[in-house]
Amino acid sequence: MSAPASDALRTQQNDDSFADIWDEIVWRGYVHVSTDADALRALLAGPPITYYCGFDPTAPSLHLGNLVQLLLLRRLQLAGHRPLGLVGGSTGLIGDPKPTAERTLNTPEIVAEWVSYLQGQVSKFLSFEGDNAARLVNNLDWTAPMSAIDFLRDIGKHYRVGTMLKKDAVSARLNSDAGISYTEFSYQILQGMDYLELFRHYDCVLQTGGSDQWGNLTSGTDLIHRAEGTSVHAIGTPLITNSDGTKFGKSEGNAVWLDPAMTSPYAMYQFWLNTDDADVIDRLKVFTFVPRAEIERLAGVVESEPFRREAQRTLAWEVTSLVHGAEATESAIAASSALFGQGELAALDVATLEAALRELPHVTAPAASAVLDLLVSTGLTPSLSAARRAVAEGGVYLNNAKVASAEATLDGALLGGRFAVLRRGKKTLAGVFVE
Repeated sequence: MSAPASDALRTQQNDDSFADIWDEIVWRGYVHVSTDADALRALLAGPPITYYCGFDPTAPSLHLGNLVQLLLLRRLQLAGHRPLGLVGGSTGLIGDPKPTAERTLNTPEIVAEWVSYLQGQVSKFLSFEGDNAARLVNNLDWTAPMSAIDFLRDIGKHYRVGTMLKKDAVSARLNSDAGISYTEFSYQILQGMDYLELFRHYDCVLQTGGSDQWGNLTSGTDLIHRAEGTSVHAIGTPLITNSDGTKFGKSEGNAVWLDPAMTSPYAMYQFWLNTDDADVIDRLKVFTFVPRAEIERLAGVVESEPFRREAQRTLAWEVTSLVHGAEATESAIAASSALFGQGELAALDVATLEAALRELPHVTAPAASAVLDLLVSTGLTPSLSAARRAVAEGGVYLNNAKVASAEATLDGALLGGRFAVLRRGKKTLAGVFVE
C-alpha cells in the first residue's frame, strides 16, 4: 500500500540545532527505556536502517497514546531511516495482556475491518515516497500459513517459561484474581516472531513501542539473538501522564481518538487547549514539530504570562492540524469563538456545530420549547424563577442574540434546522438538539 506525501508531511522536519536524531528524541522525551544507548546513537547516526512499530486493531481507531509512536516513526524517517508500520491482523485476534483481566476476543471479520482502518491512519503520518519510503505490513500474512507444530518447533523452542513469567504484564496477571490464559500468555511469542520475521525479510534492526510493552519488545530482541545470533535494538517510550499523575489522554475512561467520527476536531482542539501549565511544554516536545528555540520561548511565556495561554493555543493548533488538517482546525477555532459570541454561529458548518454542542451540557427538546424550560433542563439555571430573573436582567442569549422576553421559544431560532445554543452570561453554555 502506498500514498502520496501530503503537504503537511513535506513541511515537517527535525530540529537541526541538535547534534543528531538521538539527542533530539531524548530531549523531546521519547526515550524512557532502551537497549544500549551508545549503540543506538551510533546506529541512528549511520547509514539508513529499517525499523518498525506495531499497532494492534483492538479498536476501530488509534488514540493519542498511539500518536506518540507515530510521531517517533516519522522523526526517524525524517532522519533518513526506513519505517515499517505493522498493523497486527494476527496479534489483534489475541490482544496483549491487560493488567487486570482477559480481553474480549473480537471476531476475525471485525479485526480485519479494523486493520484496514488503522492502516489508513498510520499512512497519514508517514511518507511512502523516496529512498526511505514507508511500508505497511500485516503480521497475519506470516502467522496464518504457519501450523501449530511449526510455531512450537521453530519459534517456541527459543523461549524459556521462567523468563516469560517474569515479564511485567504476565506477572501482574498471575498475581491477580483473573489469572492469565495460555492465549494471552503466548502474545509475547507472537510479537517476538514479528520482529524476527521483519529482521529476516527487511533487515529490520529496531523496534519502538510504549514502555509498558517493554517485555514484548525484548521478546523480539531475545528471539533474534537466540535464533540468528545477532543483536538488535528496542526503544520504549514513556507512558504519558499528567503532572497530577493521572493517565494522559483519558477523560472519564474515554480515549481521545484520532478518528474524527469518534473524537471530533473540535473536541480534540479543546482537549489540547485545556492542557495544564505544568504539562504544556512536555506536550509540545512530544506531540509537535515546533523547534526547541520556540518551545523554550513558550516555556518563558508560561512562566511569566500564563494568562495568555499562548503555549496551549500553539499546542492545540499544531496537534489538531497534524491529525485533522488545517481546515478542520480553523473550523474548530471558529466554532469556539462563535459559541462565546465572537463569531457567527450561522456561518459554521453543521458537522462542526454539532460536534461542538455535544461537548457542552445539552438536551433534546421539541422545536417549540420555551427558553425558560430549556434554561432549567440544561442546568443553566436551578429553577424557572431563576430563569425568569436571568432573562429580566438581560443575561440570557439564544444563538448569541439576547433573549428579551420570558415568553421566548425556540421557534424560528434553529441553526442548521435542528440546533440551538443557550448562553447565560459570558461563559456558561448549553446546547439544544431538536427532536
